[in-house]
Amino acid sequence: MTAVQVLFFLLFPALAIRMGERFRVAKILGPVTLCYAAGFVCANLPGVTLSSAASMQVSEIAVPLAIPLLLFSANVRVWPKLARPLLISFSLACVAAILAAGSVSWCFRGETDEWWKIAGMLVGVYVGGTANMAAIGRVLEAHSETFILLNTADLAAGGVYLLFLLTFAQRLLLRFMRPFTASAHPALFEHPGETMGSWTRHHLRDMGWGFGLAVAIVAVGVGGTQLVLEKLEAGPALLIITTLGIAVSLSKRVHALVGTYELGEYVLLIFCVAMGSLADLRMLSGGSAMLVLFVVAVMGLAIVLHVAFSALLRIDVDSTLVCSTATIYGPALIGPVTAALRNRALVGPGLTLGLAGLALGNYLGLATAWGLRWLAGG
Repeated sequence: MTAVQVLFFLLFPALAIRMGERFRVAKILGPVTLCYAAGFVCANLPGVTLSSAASMQVSEIAVPLAIPLLLFSANVRVWPKLARPLLISFSLACVAAILAAGSVSWCFRGETDEWWKIAGMLVGVYVGGTANMAAIGRVLEAHSETFILLNTADLAAGGVYLLFLLTFAQRLLLRFMRPFTASAHPALFEHPGETMGSWTRHHLRDMGWGFGLAVAIVAVGVGGTQLVLEKLEAGPALLIITTLGIAVSLSKRVHALVGTYELGEYVLLIFCVAMGSLADLRMLSGGSAMLVLFVVAVMGLAIVLHVAFSALLRIDVDSTLVCSTATIYGPALIGPVTAALRNRALVGPGLTLGLAGLALGNYLGLATAWGLRWLAGG
């Protein structure tokens, strides 16, 4: 049964991509949502029992592999040159996530000993993505049950917010925020990658090289950590992997590899299916209600603060919503949200900012967690 489960994790993303190409509803939802939903449905089917250990192992392998693959195509040199409203709104979203997680976790510090770890994990997921939350949880040695419950609650809250983004978010915020104008964005940079559905045989060689390089970076991160610390520590290893991924992306030869971003997305989709399979609603009972409230409060406050800050600084609605999507969901849902906004000009910048969040999430999350522990005198 475990072999079938792992095989499902590996192959369903291909079906999700194909469905997105053929069916309008699937295209709107996107492969990430479909993969999470598939794992979620399997985990909650009556009479079906999945191996949580297998799901965790797949996710733990996928996280370090996906990070460098996604970063190879990131044009780091472009980040400081993005249009000023986008950079400001993205920075505000990061600050809002830190403030929300810090203030809410401080209120919950008497409820759980892992309050500061949870704050760091939530900053990671609401600046970068679920992969960052998993990485930070490993670094801080959070209980696996805590991560599973946080992931389940985040899926539920994130689904509600995504529905809001895809429906009436733009119309609602236009009542008190400026509309998007092209003149405020003099330099919009397109993401160098291609669409996930465009894989051809021509991509295979470059994707093979990129995958090999990602494996090498992971090996350096893991091996270097074991060599220096004489044991495997997730924290140093993942920080090394993230830093090396950013550094290697500066190479023109690596940056020119075709299909590495798409391959990284595929690995991330495998991660999404595995994470969805850990979201067993039967676990959301009793004491877990506190963690659900924790997640909803942090996410809701982060969104409200980000929108409020952007409105005060007169950032336009579309830039605000795209930056919110880039930080809370990562690059994968930029396409569906910009399509709902009817603003394809922000696709490239949104993807770039999503990758920036992926790179920053680990650093900001760990800094938040350790800072809160220091403030508490721990």
